Amino acid sequence: MAYRPPVVDSLLERLVRVERDCALTVKAAILPLLVYYLFFANWEEIGERGAMLETVRTFLIPYVLFNLSGAFLLSDSGRIHQGLVRMAGLSLALLDVIFVSALTLATGGYESLLYWAYILVIVRNALSLPNDVMQIALNGLSILCYILAGWINILIQVKDFPEAEQTIEPFFLKIMVLALVTACCYGVQVLFERQREAEEERREHAIRHHQLQMAGRLASEIAHQLKNPLGIINNAAYNLRRARQRGDEIEQQIDIIREEVSRSDRILTDLMDYAHLEEGRIESLDPIEELDRAIDRILPAGSGFQVKIERHYRPPLPRLFMQRGHLSEILVNILQNAREAMEGQGRITVRARFTAPYSVHIAIKDDGPGVPPEKRRKIFDPYFTTKETGTGLGLAIVKHTVELYGGSVAVMTDAGKGTRFDLELPARTDLRLIR
Repeated sequence: MAYRPPVVDSLLERLVRVERDCALTVKAAILPLLVYYLFFANWEEIGERGAMLETVRTFLIPYVLFNLSGAFLLSDSGRIHQGLVRMAGLSLALLDVIFVSALTLATGGYESLLYWAYILVIVRNALSLPNDVMQIALNGLSILCYILAGWINILIQVKDFPEAEQTIEPFFLKIMVLALVTACCYGVQVLFERQREAEEERREHAIRHHQLQMAGRLASEIAHQLKNPLGIINNAAYNLRRARQRGDEIEQQIDIIREEVSRSDRILTDLMDYAHLEEGRIESLDPIEELDRAIDRILPAGSGFQVKIERHYRPPLPRLFMQRGHLSEILVNILQNAREAMEGQGRITVRARFTAPYSVHIAIKDDGPGVPPEKRRKIFDPYFTTKETGTGLGLAIVKHTVELYGGSVAVMTDAGKGTRFDLELPARTDLRLIR
């Protein structure tokens, strides 16, 4: 099952423009004609048709008031909740279908010239409603309302004029045309939607690659500039060892220098490996597959770790545009910390879900001893570690990498109650933040 992305701002903007700038403008233009047609034209209808005409006249005033309310919501859509704006657009479209059907019934049913209005309504729904289920349902309802209006009109004619001959031959052709227009509009929208998604993916790839390339160049330059003097220091220490002119005290200092240089070189090597960003490739990654792969790396089958993994995630989730190595490094670092904190036995809970505006939230919790209060603020600091071995760069690189992709990472921990890491990874880049 493929993930269907939610309605984003561009689609909401399209709905507002179609409804506010086109549909409401057209309705405002034809409103005087409707008023004249319903209230001032020379009507001589009797029986059921006269009652129907009176009903349409009564319905006109609430219809106008509802459209005015919709116009107010759409004109101030920037300050109103998006869900309310979408509901207003859907309600206006549904009301138009009902009103056009009532007019069709009052003006001759299958013989009414308002048949062409249904085609306009179907096209309008396809333009303003990006949700395929909602669009097909509303356009299907439009066709059904036309069928009912024509059928009720026939029943009225039979009741009021039983001697008149009824014919419905053109009816089937008109319904086929409406169904064909509905299918064509949906097909065109699917093509445009796929093209839009492909354009967004290409844009996302370009943005991500540019961001990572710039960060990689900066990190490579820093690492390169630092490795040269460290190499000189290392050579000087080696020459001092060979000289051995001042005894053991110098030997001890030399050992310290070499140890620190070796440690610094290891840290810079890690940074340079991390900085080879242009060698990587931005990919469209499935978060669930990457989580399963990271868990298998940290807790491989037959490893002997007595760790129970609870997985609370399921497809579909939006895909993440990242380098696979970066996402793997983030997840493996956190999972490895969790395993080591529990000393190879306990329970790790992994959760993943979709969050607004368009992100994946991943939570990884362990049952370990937690982090003491005095060390919590330093947990993401470079070179800070609570382990006897290690560079202290693991969580610092996690934080840097997550933020490089526009995400965030937070930790919640209590002594004796375990630790939970919360990752927020955006599946789309907010262009407003990089302009």
